[in-house]
Amino acid sequence: MLIEQLERDALRIARIFGLRYRVIEPERPQVKRRLGVCYRDGTIRIRLNHSTTGRPLKYSSLVDTLCHELAHLRHFNHGKRFQSFYRRILEHARREGIYRPGRDDELEATIPVAQQRARGAELVVARSAPHARSGPEQLFRPRS
Repeated sequence: MLIEQLERDALRIARIFGLRYRVIEPERPQVKRRLGVCYRDGTIRIRLNHSTTGRPLKYSSLVDTLCHELAHLRHFNHGKRFQSFYRRILEHARREGIYRPGRDDELEATIPVAQQRARGAELVVARSAPHARSGPEQLFRPRS
């Protein structure tokens, strides 16, 4: 199954960078406004299907999101150090053959995560309830 492959790839990447996460899970189907989220407890959720068509996302898009969320395990923001670390993780995944943009024709194509961000996606931080143990959720939505 797809989530098991993501977990295997996440373990390979996390070991190299000394990262620890609790679990990689598919995002809940009702969540439509984000591609992935990393909680402070180490839970990472990744959307596996397109929010409107329901078709599977390309594996390279899932890996891009995975690398982004893994980078949040070290830098829980989108600052310069986060961006640099995220690029290092993504480049490592590319060298290892985990991240292969343009080569995932077996899965349905959608706009890759990096392109959504490059097209001016706006970061939205949704704060958890005061009693919640998890940190802010990282959300991306197109600017209007």
